[in-house]
Parts: sequence; structure tokens; C-alpha cells
Amino acid sequence: MIICKRVFTDKTGNNGYRVLVDRIWPRGIRKQDIRYDEWNKNVAPSNDLRKWFHKYPANFEQFKRLYFAELENNPDSWQHLLLKTKSNCLVLLFSSKDEDHNNAVVLKSFLENKLNKV
Repeated sequence: MIICKRVFTDKTGNNGYRVLVDRIWPRGIRKQDIRYDEWNKNVAPSNDLRKWFHKYPANFEQFKRLYFAELENNPDSWQHLLLKTKSNCLVLLFSSKDEDHNNAVVLKSFLENKLNKV
């Protein structure tokens, strides 16, 4: 199972393997104030894509397509996460205010697609 949680509302969760999937550390949170097992900057969107989406948030579907393409070209960043889902719940932590349109939601969809093909 894969779930997404906003890091600002879930600082001390104890469920599953917890991965921060943002390229930049969330503002206003000290590293010792949240529980995470991994900070995977490499699975986050590239800086260019991240900045583009921040500027044009209404283009979520295009962001999703572009991010999927980046992920396809960088399997080393996410393949080990698929293994975590076999033995544990995978929790994708993100900092975006928009809980429905962010990189963690797209990553979750991408990983679930990969799991369904296995």
C-alpha cells in the first residue's frame, strides 16, 4: 500500500516506511521534528519541472506527463521504493499545500502503475 501525507500535518507518524519526496527540505521544520526513513531528492521532479509547475499549477496534467517521463528515465531513484511496498506500507511525505495536485500524488500513481505491471 502507498499513501501520501503532508509533512506539516504528520510529523510523528509511525506507519510504514516514510520517504520525503521533495527536492527541497520543507520550510519551518527541523529534521529532528519529523519521523522519516529516507529523504529521496532524486525521486522528486527536476528543479526546472518543479519551478515550472509552481509557476503554472493549473497545468497539472502536463506536469504529470512530464514527471512520469522523468521517472521513467531515472529508475534507480524509485525501484527500491517498489520493494518497500511488498513488505511494508510506503508513506510518501510532501510539503505542498495542495494535497491533491503535487509530486507525491503523481509519484504514488506512477509506482502503483509499476506495481500493477509486476
